[in-house]
Amino acid sequence: FCPTRSRSLPHSVSPRPTSTLPPFSPSPPHREEASKEEEEQPEEGYPVRIKSMAGFEGVVVSDPSLHNQFTQVELRSLKSQFLSLRTSSGDGDGGPLTVRDLSVAMSKLKIAGDGLSEDERAALLGEFFPDLDHQVDFELFLRVYLKMQGRVGAKNSSSAFLKAATTTLLHTISESEKSSYVSHINSYLGEDPFLKKYLPIDPMTNDLFEISKDGVLLCKLINIAAPGTIDERAINTKRVLNPWEKNENHTLCLHSAKAIGCTLVNIGTQDLAEGRPHLVLGLISQIIKIQLLADVNLKKTPQLVELIGDSKDVEELMSLSPEKILLRWMNFQLKKGGFRRLITNFSSDVKDGEAYACLLNVLAPEHSRKPYPSTVKDLLERAKLVLEHADRMGCKRYLTPKDIVEGSPNLNLAFVAHIFQKRNGLSSQMKQITFLEANSDDPQVSREERAFRLWINSLGVPTYINNVFEDLRTGWVLLEALDKVAPGIVYWKSANKPPIKMPFKKVENCNQVVKIGKQLKFSLVNIAGNDIVQGNKKLILAFLWQLMRYNILQLLKNLRFHSREKEIKDVDILNWANDRVKNSGRHSRMDSFKDRSLSSGIFFLDLLSAVEPRVVNWSLVTKGETDEEKKMNASYIISVARKLGCSVFLLPEDILEVNQKMMLTLTASIMYWCLKRPIPEDRTVSSDGENGSSSETTSTSALDDTASESSLDDSGGR
Repeated sequence: FCPTRSRSLPHSVSPRPTSTLPPFSPSPPHREEASKEEEEQPEEGYPVRIKSMAGFEGVVVSDPSLHNQFTQVELRSLKSQFLSLRTSSGDGDGGPLTVRDLSVAMSKLKIAGDGLSEDERAALLGEFFPDLDHQVDFELFLRVYLKMQGRVGAKNSSSAFLKAATTTLLHTISESEKSSYVSHINSYLGEDPFLKKYLPIDPMTNDLFEISKDGVLLCKLINIAAPGTIDERAINTKRVLNPWEKNENHTLCLHSAKAIGCTLVNIGTQDLAEGRPHLVLGLISQIIKIQLLADVNLKKTPQLVELIGDSKDVEELMSLSPEKILLRWMNFQLKKGGFRRLITNFSSDVKDGEAYACLLNVLAPEHSRKPYPSTVKDLLERAKLVLEHADRMGCKRYLTPKDIVEGSPNLNLAFVAHIFQKRNGLSSQMKQITFLEANSDDPQVSREERAFRLWINSLGVPTYINNVFEDLRTGWVLLEALDKVAPGIVYWKSANKPPIKMPFKKVENCNQVVKIGKQLKFSLVNIAGNDIVQGNKKLILAFLWQLMRYNILQLLKNLRFHSREKEIKDVDILNWANDRVKNSGRHSRMDSFKDRSLSSGIFFLDLLSAVEPRVVNWSLVTKGETDEEKKMNASYIISVARKLGCSVFLLPEDILEVNQKMMLTLTASIMYWCLKRPIPEDRTVSSDGENGSSSETTSTSALDDTASESSLDDSGGR
């Protein structure tokens, strides 16, 4: 659901803003002063410099038009790859890297041009860079990278090239999509107390991207899509925000977007601060999609069981993505109207408007008017009549007649999802719904499934999962997750890639999963691969918890300056948290991760304040004595942690009930964020902010940076 389209020819790009965020300082906002940009001396021949800003360290290319074609995550990853090329050039002595060396070197490291042979790479280099002995600096490397990616795009002639790999080709945005999303925002946020002075937004301008620059609109939009995700007390909403406060909002936005299921590849807080249109619109489109598809599942709309023949098919329906369920629902209704064609997508199959005309007539025959769309031959006129019918039903217009005729997949999906929300035409079948209720999960299992699902998707695995218990049964996604957490541990030659028709091949995958789990010293007594294939919920959750815990402990262990490569244990995390709180002068303490006193939230607020004094607004904190006060604190804790840059996927209920697993992951995430900061842990910072420096920054991403930065490497496939 990404609104960007790649162009093979360059278009003009405005220079990137040169202003930088001030270095982090613990002093109050009114005491902040603009500081000079801290520069790192570049290596000779490198037209780049490193900027240090609050929550942002970035690579800046001297040519603004070239710089604007990359996100910061991409630039950091490409800089690392370029250094690897220099190291491996020549005889491995790290000598000068020439254009002639690039073809072989980039091919070996699978950098760009996946799908091009070595001869094709060499021919392309000769075509654009005649002097093959010319020494390559980082800027020239970036230009070569763009040329190779552009050649692959032309060769494949498919926009799918950009879907999960990179966003480096020049971008444009769909004006129709921008207009549609602006209309959605105006409709749902028009009465917001803070935003109403900026709304309605004019879709004919770029005001959307300007208003998004402080992060408030995006945070509010997330709460519309998934109410309660962000505690709005944590959003900085002053009339004029300083750069540090804006950066906090952007960090809160990105981590909250991940927590509702958005896929964030190559986007950081600086991209939002600059209002980069294709990235901002891509994020908005995902958020709106999640809102519109929120009810397209069996839990929210149990009447969907009407789409299946018997209870045996319930599992299959549960494993489908919301988009596929929506297609199945649409075909189910079309069949009622005598429509003979099968709709398989929201693009070419609905261009002629015939399916829409039939669908609306089945769902709302009382709103039909002459001339009927099916009797009109002109496609634009037919599409116009379809939208008029939808208007009479009370459906919002997410697209124009032209969008229908052109087959805009994003807007057609939004349109059908809204029709489903307004009138799904399903009836209650008590027998099937009773069966569904009998097989529903208890609340804690549902919350853990949600947390593990979002965590796996945040790792950047190629396969997006919609339901842990169904999507993991082939073993493939678990192997992908294991490979992310422990790179190189999976023996891919013996793995079976979906679709898998033979059950024993699923068992083979799951057996390898269990074998690797034992290598990693997981407790897997009496667990076999077949248990995963059979969808044993208890065992699947147990395995995923150990995998998540292993990942967190490895991340902490890899911070060598802290652990000196020693194994990190749960008790180390517990002791660290208690020591931080004690050293800050606070008196709360936790005896274990199942300490019932944690339900008040006070300890975690003390811990967050200890690692970053400015982040907790104590005037918003309650005593945590009543259930309502505890819930308010729990909601605030999660948003404050995300505001810092912690990747957490728990819900307030997990804190209220003191879910031991989630208490450990929350504490470990805060610990990881704190220790990952460039400053030594024992460094003291005076309250007046005199010791604040650009080295003490807020990380824009905690547990997820590695996954994001690896996206360029992963795009080469397996």
